[in-house]
Amino acid sequence: MAQSTRTLILEQLKSARTAIAGGWEVLRQRGPSQVQFWFIALLIGIAAGFAALGFRMAITELQSFIYGADDRLRLHSFAAGLPWYMLLLIPTLGGLLVGLIFYWFTDDGRVRSVADVIEGAALNDGRVETRAGIASMFASLITLSSGGSSGREGPVVHMAGVISTWVSNRMDADGITGRDLLGCAVAAAVSASFNAPIAGALFALEVVLRHFAVHAFAPIVIASIAGTVINRLAYGDVTEFLLKTPGSLQFYVELPAFLILGLVCGMVALLVMRSIFLAEDVGSHIQARLHLPPWLRPAVSGAMLGGIAIWFPHIIGVGYETTLRALSGDLVLSTAVIFVIVKTAALAITMGGRMGGGVFSPALMIGALTGLAFGLIATGLLPSVSGTHTLYAFAGMGAVAAAVLGAPISTTLIVFELTGDWQIGLAVMASVSTSTALASRLVDRSFFLTQLERRDIHLAAGPQAYLLAMMRAGAVMRPLGDPNGPSPEDCQSLLDKGLCIHARSTLEAAMPIFERDDLAWIPVVTTEDEAETPVGALYHIDALKAYNRALAATAAEEHS
Repeated sequence: MAQSTRTLILEQLKSARTAIAGGWEVLRQRGPSQVQFWFIALLIGIAAGFAALGFRMAITELQSFIYGADDRLRLHSFAAGLPWYMLLLIPTLGGLLVGLIFYWFTDDGRVRSVADVIEGAALNDGRVETRAGIASMFASLITLSSGGSSGREGPVVHMAGVISTWVSNRMDADGITGRDLLGCAVAAAVSASFNAPIAGALFALEVVLRHFAVHAFAPIVIASIAGTVINRLAYGDVTEFLLKTPGSLQFYVELPAFLILGLVCGMVALLVMRSIFLAEDVGSHIQARLHLPPWLRPAVSGAMLGGIAIWFPHIIGVGYETTLRALSGDLVLSTAVIFVIVKTAALAITMGGRMGGGVFSPALMIGALTGLAFGLIATGLLPSVSGTHTLYAFAGMGAVAAAVLGAPISTTLIVFELTGDWQIGLAVMASVSTSTALASRLVDRSFFLTQLERRDIHLAAGPQAYLLAMMRAGAVMRPLGDPNGPSPEDCQSLLDKGLCIHARSTLEAAMPIFERDDLAWIPVVTTEDEAETPVGALYHIDALKAYNRALAATAAEEHS
């Protein structure tokens, strides 16, 4: 017995020595490069943090100049004192300027936002569009300052992507490095924008990179910390929302109510997303029918927002004041319900009118109002077993935002960091879980992934759904004359039957041909002088091997 114990101890010591030796070898060979990368991550975090901070300050200054509001938390109170024609004119002129920016600097008149950053991470080696991204930043700045009813996180995230893209291009970074740098920039921008370091890091991993690889965690956290420090140097160590004491949760007895609230918030989030997509489709249809120039579309949307703001000035901008009133319980039931409806309509008009901005801050506001309305009803029905109705506003804020973003983890944490209150975690987690479970099954996982799906970019189902679309037939084919390929006569025989694929076509287009016609290979052609010339053959087995290698590389990155 003693001998076996001694043997076991010796084996464990030997394993420990081997592990230490291996760890030292990794540190000696790869340590310097890791430290260098972390230093680059820090610099990107600082740059993205200052960019986000500058964007936020610019919005505040422009709002102060336009509306005379010296306190961003009381913007709509200042706006309510303006003449009605100013409330109508300001967003209209802002929309006109936004339309001209998009007309001059983008090909499609579309704002670049979080969805484009997710696409860049998945399909473009961590790169995003630079010219259109910068135009979107300035357009969103004008939108948010002149009365657009959206949020600032969309342009901030894409702006961070522009910074990381510039660095990646200078480094000639590969896909893994480019994605990691993108994650660092996004984490820093979100952290600097909302003073939320934990949520900033997790947002980059959960929403943008869509994996939690260990190799990406350290640099992203470093960048996120840098962004937070920059925010606190400017604004101090304060939370986004300064709240009254929300009260205590009546544990266990009240939890079913928060689960039900999550289902209600999931449906509200679904209505918010569907209303934006409906507004986009209706706007495009009307624009086509009336032959409106694309630069005029945001101006029309701005005029519609101005008309709403005459009676409901709370829709202007991000909506901090109304969100704070909801979280403090300073609204009655009917007002909260009306505000939910009006804010949803205003957000749909802003986004459908292609004015720019993001959806996160509006989702927080709509969620807080929804939670407050639910809480007023719930605590009124069962006052003896209920906490305060403001608890429901907290939980609703997180539940709607999480369902819209498709990010239950980072949204739960960002609610805590925005409020500085960690005692309501159970209520928020319960509502977030049911809202995301419901909404994610009624859209393509999230608002952003559904946006991409509407553009025929299939990322929601995972790498197995989009990797085939990233590989061209010309890159996988066997060239004409290859000893292991078909003869020119065999190629011509299939060409005569109309069976071929263009070299620029993707494997996603080729796979259905293999399945439909039960072929081992198909000719690959190029077009010269309007004639199709065979240049090779794409074998089914080669396409499957390429797909398998791509899947393996993706899995290796996500688990490294």
